[in-house]
Amino acid sequence: MKNNFTAVYKKTGRWYSAWIEEISGINTQGKTLTEARENLKDAILLTIEANRYANQPKKNEKVRKEQIAILV
Repeated sequence: MKNNFTAVYKKTGRWYSAWIEEISGINTQGKTLTEARENLKDAILLTIEANRYANQPKKNEKVRKEQIAILV
């Protein structure tokens, strides 16, 4: 599944700060714009993976799971 997010970059001194506009808490930095961009991609993937793990239902808990798609 492909998702598009808005990456924001701000140069402060010798470093680039980077964050995702749509998802609070995903931010990183890099010495170059390229490094900040790659670090941001990693941060998105790690956050999604950690959230999926942390929010899994308990073994005997009956839930319904489905994919949801939205167009923004």
